[in-house]
Amino acid sequence: MANGKLNLKVDEFLRKANKWEEEYEKLRGIALDCELDEDFKWMHPCYTFEGKNIVLIHGFKEYCALLFPKGALLKDPHGILIQQTENVQAARQIRFTNVEEINELEPILKDYIIEAIEVEKAGLEVEFKKTEEYSIPDELQHKFDEMPSLKTAFEALTPGRQRAYILYFSQAKQSKTRMSRVEKYVQQILDGKGLND
Repeated sequence: MANGKLNLKVDEFLRKANKWEEEYEKLRGIALDCELDEDFKWMHPCYTFEGKNIVLIHGFKEYCALLFPKGALLKDPHGILIQQTENVQAARQIRFTNVEEINELEPILKDYIIEAIEVEKAGLEVEFKKTEEYSIPDELQHKFDEMPSLKTAFEALTPGRQRAYILYFSQAKQSKTRMSRVEKYVQQILDGKGLND
């Protein structure tokens, strides 16, 4: 492991881990070998370069992962980066179910981390889909037609809040559910609040 300064919060995270302990330790070593600084953000080990987030270590029920916040900008010659859901625009994961997979991929993982550092050095940014590029669910549009004040309040929300509502309403498979979701949040939108405010 490189001489990177270890973060006590990451030590505590590793001590408390009920699953993936060996995998986390291995991924930590790989990140530190790439001369990244160790931090603890969003309740996960985070590795940075000059204050910029390069990679995080995440654990889930079925797998653990390296998460690259700007993974969409990486070339991915080995086809191992995964987009968690269709709505995730920038981040990409590399998933593991055991430490052997990590050991086998170690040189490749380091290459991806080095490339992520180069992306930051170059100042590259992911171009996010603009809010107006998302289609408004019919049920929300009908409510806008019924209540022009709702449309005005919705348009006054930040683009991120608008996207959150659009995605949440759109995820429901049935029109009845979408309508119910819209109805539930009318007052919150009128109050200028986001989905999770």
